[in-house]
Amino acid sequence: MNIHKVELTISAVSPKQYPDTSFPDIAFAGRSNVGKSSFINKMLNRKSLARTSSKPGKTATINFYNIDDTINFVDLPGYGYAKVSKDEKKKWGNMIETYLNTRKELICTALLVDARHKPTSDDLTMLNYIRERHGFAFVIATKCDKIAKTKLNDHLDEIYYTLELTDDDIMMPFSAETGLGAEDIWEAIKEICEIE
Repeated sequence: MNIHKVELTISAVSPKQYPDTSFPDIAFAGRSNVGKSSFINKMLNRKSLARTSSKPGKTATINFYNIDDTINFVDLPGYGYAKVSKDEKKKWGNMIETYLNTRKELICTALLVDARHKPTSDDLTMLNYIRERHGFAFVIATKCDKIAKTKLNDHLDEIYYTLELTDDDIMMPFSAETGLGAEDIWEAIKEICEIE
């Protein structure tokens, strides 16, 4: 996709801070350290637009990225990180839940999972939420470059069966290092958003 303008519109913690835009949101959910920020940077051809960190749990707000006044990419806080207090986890959970339940511009939520590992119960919970909201699942398997090519399909199959995906769902491999999958994911996003 040919991107001219990208900006971080706002880091929100409540609905009153969400941007008032007429174009659709595509949100990205996933466990802490699954590579959401790296994914967003790669997809938007920006090196450090979304702050990446080797420390899980860095994104504690809902970050809205305006792309050419056409789509918002929405980076949700990661979940499942053990070293965050229970209160903090609850706060993040409520923040994500409120966004998923109330944001009328949200037309798709993609679940990012680490291709190297079997999806967790938290991933399944999030996927059920996504299904309830959108009627289908959009799963992106990150860090595929860290798996031997001969074993990648086995890992993708495990994700597919663990998450109980169907032919109505979308699952795509991705690597922020090599760009694997980026074009296909853009095509899927454009189709979902009905943009040229």
